[in-house]
Amino acid sequence: MAHRILVVDDAAFMRMMLKDILTKNGFEIVGEAEDGKKALEKYKELQPDLVTMDITMPEMDGIEAVKQIKNFDPEAKIIICSAMGQQAMVIDAIQAGALDFIVKPFQPERVIEAVRKALA
Repeated sequence: MAHRILVVDDAAFMRMMLKDILTKNGFEIVGEAEDGKKALEKYKELQPDLVTMDITMPEMDGIEAVKQIKNFDPEAKIIICSAMGQQAMVIDAIQAGALDFIVKPFQPERVIEAVRKALA
């Protein structure tokens, strides 16, 4: 059975790119959200196997969304995706409970490697 993934990014183009990479590699996209608040709602509703989470978003940023999802489900598997390769952001995301960090623009091999590792 395909692993179910929730894609979270405020840019529709980035969500589309990620969905394309993931579906081509046999993953099922069960939902998407454009901000952290919606990500939390969708997570509770869909219970995906994995979440790809942008950091900089309106309403609620990705780091806060990671914390809230982990509060709701300590077993949640979340990978941060961000154009900002700032060390502090990466550290915050990992401390919040993210398993890995992918930098935009996405390299398909890196995305798949991170997702497979997180789901293993």
